[in-house]
Amino acid sequence: MQILPYRGRYNYMSHVVIAIDGPAGSGKSTIAKILAEKLNFLYLDTGAMYRAIAYKVIEVALAIENKNAIIDLAGTLTLSFEKNEVTVNGQNVSKQIRLPEVNTIVSNIAAIPEIRHILIAMQRKIAINQNVVMEGRDIGTVVFPDAACKFFLSASVHIRAVRRFQELKPQNPDITISQVEQSINYRDTADTNRTVSPLTKAEDAIEIDTSNMSIEEVSEHLHGIILKKLNINVVQQIKD
Repeated sequence: MQILPYRGRYNYMSHVVIAIDGPAGSGKSTIAKILAEKLNFLYLDTGAMYRAIAYKVIEVALAIENKNAIIDLAGTLTLSFEKNEVTVNGQNVSKQIRLPEVNTIVSNIAAIPEIRHILIAMQRKIAINQNVVMEGRDIGTVVFPDAACKFFLSASVHIRAVRRFQELKPQNPDITISQVEQSINYRDTADTNRTVSPLTKAEDAIEIDTSNMSIEEVSEHLHGIILKKLNINVVQQIKD
């Protein structure tokens, strides 16, 4: 199934999309949440959408090779995002979608063209009538190629592994940085080499290496760029 191209143009006085792409552990989720709060925009973690489907695939014990069954399953799911919580058919799965077993198969799920088609349509629908900070791996290249502001966050593999290790350690005391780094390398390879919507920087995206920057430094830097790009007065009117 072909992913339909986005053909809209933004009216900055009605709705704005801020696109933040990058690999796992680059800081895009944390930064996107902060920016959404600063701008009073909706925050949408598109990666969580793929993770939610991956979790349900595991829950109902579908084989990852059974793509048709996975596509059918995705069509029965209702995803909801509110206050940084993810629900699937009314079930809060915010913690479950971060489990190691989900990490193992989420790239396979994201590589299924029909799944991407379903979720991209959902992402575009969400942004029709509201301002959104949307983060993922193909927001600026495929989902919203003419987003008001596009950023691509990067960091060294080791730094990203340390960050993800710190997130996972409380839930998985036996995990090691080496395991996390191996997982990130695998995910990077899968994401950048898939044929549909691969992870890549949009030509007009601003790339920022967050390796040696604090969360505050990155968020303030991006916030300043956004205000200049959109014009402070426009952003204020959007907030009001």
